[in-house]
Amino acid sequence: MHIVCLHIQVCKRSGLGAVFIVCVCVCVSGVYPTHVDYRGLTVERSGLAETLVMSLALMENQLSVKLRLLQTLQILSRTSEVNCSLMLRVQAAQKICFHMSECDPSGPVLFRCSEILWNLLENGSREEVTAQLSNPDCIATLKEAFLNQLLNGFRHYDRQLRNDLLVLLSLIASNPNAPLIESGFVKHLTLIVTFPELKSHNPLVRNLKLSFNHEDFEMKKLLLNVIVVLSRDLAALQLFKEGRVMLGLMLLIKPRSPEPRSRCSWTPGQQEELQLQALACLISLAPLMLDDYMTCQGNTLLLLLLDWCLQEDSFSGRGHSFHGSGGRGGKKAQMRYCIRVLRSVVSLDLEALRQDLCDQGAIGQLLGTLRWFIGRPEAEDAVSLEIQIDSQFILSVLCEGDMHRKELFGSDGVEILIQYLSLDAALIFSGLGHNKLLLSTVDCVWSCVVGCFGTEDVFVAGGGVDLLLQRLQRSPRHMLIVLIGTLLELCESPRAVTRVQCWRGERDLTAQQLLLQIWRSEEEEMGITRDRHVVIADVKRHQDEPSSTSSSRDVSSAVRDVWENLFANIYCIFWKLGFEQLSGLSAEDLITLSIIRRYLDFKVGEVLHEVSAELLTEGATPVPSDEEALKSLRQVSEDTVKTVRSLQQSILGRQQQEELQEEKLLYEEIGFTHKQREIAAEAWRTYVARTSNYSVMKEFKRLREECGTSGPDAPSEPALEGPETQHTLSDQ
Repeated sequence: MHIVCLHIQVCKRSGLGAVFIVCVCVCVSGVYPTHVDYRGLTVERSGLAETLVMSLALMENQLSVKLRLLQTLQILSRTSEVNCSLMLRVQAAQKICFHMSECDPSGPVLFRCSEILWNLLENGSREEVTAQLSNPDCIATLKEAFLNQLLNGFRHYDRQLRNDLLVLLSLIASNPNAPLIESGFVKHLTLIVTFPELKSHNPLVRNLKLSFNHEDFEMKKLLLNVIVVLSRDLAALQLFKEGRVMLGLMLLIKPRSPEPRSRCSWTPGQQEELQLQALACLISLAPLMLDDYMTCQGNTLLLLLLDWCLQEDSFSGRGHSFHGSGGRGGKKAQMRYCIRVLRSVVSLDLEALRQDLCDQGAIGQLLGTLRWFIGRPEAEDAVSLEIQIDSQFILSVLCEGDMHRKELFGSDGVEILIQYLSLDAALIFSGLGHNKLLLSTVDCVWSCVVGCFGTEDVFVAGGGVDLLLQRLQRSPRHMLIVLIGTLLELCESPRAVTRVQCWRGERDLTAQQLLLQIWRSEEEEMGITRDRHVVIADVKRHQDEPSSTSSSRDVSSAVRDVWENLFANIYCIFWKLGFEQLSGLSAEDLITLSIIRRYLDFKVGEVLHEVSAELLTEGATPVPSDEEALKSLRQVSEDTVKTVRSLQQSILGRQQQEELQEEKLLYEEIGFTHKQREIAAEAWRTYVARTSNYSVMKEFKRLREECGTSGPDAPSEPALEGPETQHTLSDQ
């Protein structure tokens, strides 16, 4: 028997719909069955799935035929994207959903409908399915089916179907236009999500019983996920406040003790996973529900949880789920999410919340967290680095601008920061995230140390300034502005200025030379031109040099330049170090220093140029007195540039003179050496001649005798008696 024809006929009899699927099967000798892929392609081209969806309206009172039809749609939509697209084209998701609330004693209609919706989500357009299910009637149907399975379902199959319906509702909740609040689903959800942590006399949960099995555990996690999705709606947040959702989350994150488990409770692993997911929910909800967060004493509870995480002998389960990535088998995952929640609430500009944290001892506890990671081999992974960076960020926010909190940070905090600044330079460029840790450490120095004289003295005495300069010498360009800015703030202290002046880096480089090198590198990055001797090449062009590529006219580019690059900070550091008390600088350094010294004068010239250009652009003609004043100021600015250029040329001239003098001395030394070599060579030739030629030796003896009898006024003879004299002259 081989299928050779497939035909669908829809007809009406006596007002009742009926579907007839006629399969003509013929046994033909020598004919082979077609491939399953070909048959599937034929069904897709026939539009069968679309026809079956439209025929659902004819099956209102024929349950057995409807079940067969739904089963066929389930099979057709299981793997075929084409069939799913055809079904969605005729509003299949909405029509299937309407049948989920029909009276069905045996229960397969609800199961078939949910399976079809899942197939449409997996193989069709998820956005289209969500849009169709966002209809108020569909949401009411899904809510009714979910509550019925929640309250009346007792089989394993019923609980799985309940969770599937909850996932569908979660996907609908991601659509901002879905009327979930109007349907009453969110109000019911707030009661269910806090069960069994909070007791309620509401009829919905009064008689609700949980078996605390795997399906109930999955439902609890799905409910926590739904409230995060719904938190985007302000009306939903109000319902969460009325339903005490924040209190339920706080009870979930409460540190657990290793007590024996009762039958009506979660397992230790499940408790730990719920604890982590509740913390993940608080990251989104706590900033949006600050009043409830403060009422539930969230800061205190989070700090207690953080202290529990730092205890070596405390309980640790084996759950974690995906929230425990990087921290399985320990409490690092709880610490990570606890710090994340604290960071999310501290980032809000709410002084009362920050003060409450400080009153609870958050500064000391966060320092203890940082100290816990120092020296541990497991502190180098991504999760540990994230915890340390977030902890330093929280400390920076708490201590910034508050002298008392900086004093609380104290010497213990300074000691920790110095250890972080002493990180191996190889780790900074390892790509593991230590560069972010260094930036957060420098930011912590800026916020927690700078401005408090006692803390600054401890930092300077501990070698903090030296470590900042070492980082300045080895760090990439994007980190320089933070390091130089922090160094500038520290230079308000005379002790820090002394340390900067005494510092020596690699290749005996001084701090002044390092800053001059950074200035020249920044000029190259900014595109500021100099000639080959680093001298100002064009007076007019240097005066009119653009400071920034931004075209915004709300702020002067010359003024914006002050906080967008390093020039202003380097100028201020040199102003504190002094421009006169510098030694060991090359001509190139002195030329750069002459530019730095007149930095503010150049800025005035840039502002004047911008004013002139803006007046010209707008077509405004200043009054004669203003025009004369502007011209005079521009002339002063040009004279300043000329003066600096002259100074640079004089420095360059002195360098050339010094180089010529050194070259002359070198040539004189070379000439003297050649002269001595010639004398030694002549002495050697004379010695050889009078020792190898008898006539020469007799003549030499005669001359010697004449010199001996000529008296004291006779010319003396050079004492060249042998090879030893030659070697002596050569050595000279």
